[in-house]
Amino acid sequence: MGQRYRVRAVKCQLLVASFFVMVLGVSLTILTIITYYGKHFTVISEVSLETNLYKRTLLHRGVFFAGICLSILLIIAALLSVVATVRELESAMAAVFFCFGVVFCASVKATYWSITNGIVAEDAMMDVYDIVYEDVRSNSSNTRRQELHTIHKTFLCCGKKLPFGEASRIEKEMCQSEAVGTEKDCLEEIQNFLKKHMTFVSVLMTITIFFMVYGMSLTLFLWYAIHFKKSLDRKGKYTLPKQ
Repeated sequence: MGQRYRVRAVKCQLLVASFFVMVLGVSLTILTIITYYGKHFTVISEVSLETNLYKRTLLHRGVFFAGICLSILLIIAALLSVVATVRELESAMAAVFFCFGVVFCASVKATYWSITNGIVAEDAMMDVYDIVYEDVRSNSSNTRRQELHTIHKTFLCCGKKLPFGEASRIEKEMCQSEAVGTEKDCLEEIQNFLKKHMTFVSVLMTITIFFMVYGMSLTLFLWYAIHFKKSLDRKGKYTLPKQ
């Protein structure tokens, strides 16, 4: 009798965990879309440079497709987990365990990447701003000035700090005429924004890792219980081999 209630308790826990996994999948989808289509990222990626360094980083395209695939796998795993738990399907429970395992490995990799390689995307974004800034300083191209104005408006900044604290023509002309409302260093603002974004990614991946480990433990227990029960028609009644 105690084993029967224990199995039912695990089933309830897995159903609750499946709900949170579904929420994680939706959250990851939203975060991935923001990373790819958010104005702070598109304003850099759409700069008309022959070699846009930001577009060559994994943050732009690779992470988008990886994030979408991971979120889809999370949602599928959550739905499959509900079906396997309610209908007590042994094969489906094994498939859920496999999905959780794949997501766990991918989440560990994503967390490691966000910690170790986030600086790559950060440098790429700041390099793009540097190129646009220097182009405006040298030739005052209308296209470059418009791109620089858009970056300033998006990040609520204007110009950058120069050696010896001198102010360039851009700060003297554009920062007043654009009415941006701030004279913050754009390189610092870009760096701070991306650090906050990568921190959020790391936190989400850490939560995902926790739920994957928790889900794998529950699915493994239920698969074991379903595998050794006497009859598939006797829902909720299991025979676990005694130790």
